Amino acid sequence: MLNVVLHEPEIPGNTGSIARTCAVTGSRLHLIEPLGFDISESAVKRAGLDYWRLLDLSVYQDWGAFLARNPGARLWLATTKAQRRHWDVSYSDGDYLIFGKETAGLPLPLIEEYPERCVRIPMLDVPEARSLNLSNSVSIVLYEALRQTLADFALS
Repeated sequence: MLNVVLHEPEIPGNTGSIARTCAVTGSRLHLIEPLGFDISESAVKRAGLDYWRLLDLSVYQDWGAFLARNPGARLWLATTKAQRRHWDVSYSDGDYLIFGKETAGLPLPLIEEYPERCVRIPMLDVPEARSLNLSNSVSIVLYEALRQTLADFALS
């Protein structure tokens, strides 16, 4: 099972869509507070439709609480500041795919703490286009990790 971690997500619709993706791929979703919304908000539930009941969800007060409850977690941090592309690493079952908030990404101290664990999704160099939508980014990285780790992952 893969783990998707959202560090301080801000937009309920993105989190709802990511929750839906996690539910249909059997991935666990971890939310690190503060959140920009209440997870009981109708916008989050609407985006995730009725998939919330299928979701394996954990919520943490902060990054320290996340690390304390997941000792030894093998982390992959998605950031536009990374040199290595997301498909140039070898994912393993149980890995944690970490994504930052929509407006700022992951905090720089976190990126600096794990430089060898940072990956990026390649994009054209267009100054007005800083990054992909969070939900799309999670899907891209998650499905590459699934492709590598679950040869028998059956899509219906």
